[in-house]
This record gives sequence, C-alpha cells and structure tokens, in this order.
Amino acid sequence: MPTLTQFFQKQLIDVIQWNEPEEGVLAYRYPMVDMEIQNGGQLTVRESEMAAFVQEGEIADVFGPGLHTLTTRNLPLLTDLRNWDKGFQSPFKSDVYFFSTRLQIDQKWGTGTPITVRDKEFGAVRLRCYGVYSYRIADPRTFFKQISGTRDTYRASELEGQLRDTIVARMTEIFATSEFSYLDMTAHQSAFSEKMLQQATPAFAALGLELNQFLVENISLPDELQRSLDQRIGMNIVGDLDRFTQFSVAQSLSIAAANAGTAGMGMGFGVGAALAQTISGTLKAAGNGSAGLGSNESPADQPAAIKFCASCGNGMARQAKFCSECGTAQ
Repeated sequence: MPTLTQFFQKQLIDVIQWNEPEEGVLAYRYPMVDMEIQNGGQLTVRESEMAAFVQEGEIADVFGPGLHTLTTRNLPLLTDLRNWDKGFQSPFKSDVYFFSTRLQIDQKWGTGTPITVRDKEFGAVRLRCYGVYSYRIADPRTFFKQISGTRDTYRASELEGQLRDTIVARMTEIFATSEFSYLDMTAHQSAFSEKMLQQATPAFAALGLELNQFLVENISLPDELQRSLDQRIGMNIVGDLDRFTQFSVAQSLSIAAANAGTAGMGMGFGVGAALAQTISGTLKAAGNGSAGLGSNESPADQPAAIKFCASCGNGMARQAKFCSECGTAQ
C-alpha cells in the first residue's frame, strides 16, 4: 500500500514540460488525470512551442517560450475563471495544452480534378497544378477554438484536406482572373506563387495559422488536351505544308522502292515525283483559288505532266521518245 507521502507526490505536479515526440504533432494535451498543479510550480516552454491553460473547455492563459512560475499573478484569466483570491496558494487543477509552433514544411497541395478556366487564346481549358507550402501555428487561442479543441493530440495530417481545399478554391479564383494565357503561365509561376500567398494568408489566419511559403511547381493540361496542343505546335513547326508534303511523300515512296527490284525502284521514284507534283498543285490551288488554272479550263482538262513506260512502268516526261530505264520506244 502506498504511503501518504507517495500519494501526494503522485497527485501534485510541480514541473510541466513537453518534448515533441515526432513530426506532425500540432497540439498535445498534457496528462492531468487525477493530478493537480502545485502553486508555484514550473512550466517550461521551449522555443518551438507555446502552452495554454484551459478551464472546462475555455482557453485562458497562453505562455510563450521560457521558464514560468505558476501563480495567480501570471495566471490572471484562469484566476478569474476559477474565482480565486489573488493570494490563492493551494494546488489547482487545469488542463494544459502544448502547441508546436515549428514550421510545417513540404506540405503538398494539388488539384484532385482539373479546374476549368477561360483562356484568351484557347478558350475554355482545364488545368492541373500542384506545389508545396509551409505554415506554422501563430495563434494558439484561435487554433484551439477553430481546429484542435479538447482532443488529446491533433496532427498536421488531419488538417491537410481542409488546407488543400482552401488553396484550390483560391487558386481557381486566381486562374479565372489571370491576364496570362496558358502558354505564358509556366513563365509566370513565381507571380502565381506570390499572388496565391497573398490570397490564402487571411484564410490561414482565420484558423490561427501563418502561411509562411507557397510555391506553384507545375501547371499542366490533362493528357488528352496536351496531345491536341502538341499537334497544334507540330503544325506551327512544319510551317510550309506544301514542301513538307512533298518531302514526306518522296521519303515514304523512296523507302518502298528501295525494298523492291530495279523496275519497282524506277516506278517508285516516278510515281513519287508525280504524286508530289500533284499534291503540290492541289495545295497551291486550294490556297490561291483558280490562279493555277487557265481561264476556261478545269483541273480535269489540264494535260498530264508524265507518262509511264508500257514495258517497265517507269515514269517519264510526257514528251520523251524512249524509256530512260529500259530503252523501249514510246
């Protein structure tokens, strides 16, 4: 059976302190079950912490870093809540909460689904974006009232969803009023980051938090829209469609002819040249209207530019008298 001295030693606390046991703990309730705080006891609050005394769920006195002697003099709010005499000397009971004020770094944010915005160049587009941010607890009173409450432990992971939704909502507003087109957004990610930091700071402050840093790391389109953009960029790079078509036809037919025999090679080059000329003429006609036709002639009335050898199939100029491949008279 414990002695009377051991009983009182177990019930009275004269030193209160907390060491953060792991990453991500934002608030922690000091164990006070069946215990009372010794009047004149010591409260130790480290540099990365703040401590608060709570009476029946109502937050009272808050202490910053340092060594504090607990008396009615430096517990004025708790003294008023308990209706203590200013000279109160007896042990007292109160809940004590510690808050980590360390910077919570490398917090991830991102759009779960693409957000639709109006782009001045492409019209309506859907964007994805993601990045990182960091924050800390700046106001334990507000954080206790709005977020952590009387729970034994509150972790950063439990707050992650709320903060991410807050960020995405503000980001949608910023994109919707942006003067930049999608193609210019990547070059102005730092400007988006700074604007987002300004826009989201009040929302974090309403939760007792300080938004310390905000970074936009990537802005992109969904895969199907990115493929369409790639095709558009490819067409812009090609530029002269007429010359590109001739080159593509000649290249493909030359490869096919190289895999055939001698006669096939002659036919391949002849047909390739003919097709290239025909496609080129068609493209030019499409671009210039009827400029490539005679005033009274249709495309069907134009004489063919080439003919083919009846013996080997080689393509040649229409006015040629002999096949350049097999020598047969034409």
